[in-house]
Amino acid sequence: MNTLINGIFKRDMALAFRQRSELAQPLMFLLMVITLFPLGIGPGPVTLQKIGPGVIWIAAILSSLLAMERLFRDDFWDGSLEQYMLSGQSVAAIAAVKVLVHWLVSFLPLALFSPLLALFLNLTVDMYIALMLTLLLGTPLLSLVGAIAVGLTVGLQRGGVLLALLLIPVFIPLLIFATSAVDSAALQLPYRAQLAIIGAMLMLAMASAPFAIAYALKVSQN
Repeated sequence: MNTLINGIFKRDMALAFRQRSELAQPLMFLLMVITLFPLGIGPGPVTLQKIGPGVIWIAAILSSLLAMERLFRDDFWDGSLEQYMLSGQSVAAIAAVKVLVHWLVSFLPLALFSPLLALFLNLTVDMYIALMLTLLLGTPLLSLVGAIAVGLTVGLQRGGVLLALLLIPVFIPLLIFATSAVDSAALQLPYRAQLAIIGAMLMLAMASAPFAIAYALKVSQN
């Protein structure tokens, strides 16, 4: 079991860095969206500070949709996914590893670029700290919940539009609580309640999403 899991982790990480163009697309899309907003609404520091958290989170959600479609795509088309099903190993554990790899290659670069984004959008130090905390708690939730929808649509030729229709409404509560936390930080108000809600959603997703992903993959194989 551990050998298979380690092998899948190393294989997926190597494959992700081998396909550098696909790896860079979501991050470039995010940077382009965040760059275009100040050009469209003006460079006023107060305005940028007000819309900055929402812009970053909306860009993160949209860029995640670009990366999610390939989460199980290669394994489905080369037959690896079917082999995982027949191996007798826990499909939920395999799905959890693949979600972890997706988060590492798709959202960890966002955390590394976040100081530059905060500077670009004139965020204060308190707002940046709140933004980082919401990203660290919220982006794994994006990967976990998104993987369920990806599992259901993996066999479709053009599942990208359906994927967006399924996931964007689900991500709205996360967007609301994340931006609310940063707005509270801007007003020097406590935002532990928002972080606690996001953390609770993450804990629920970590406990249940791998099994839901495994079931979705089995359904898509039939």
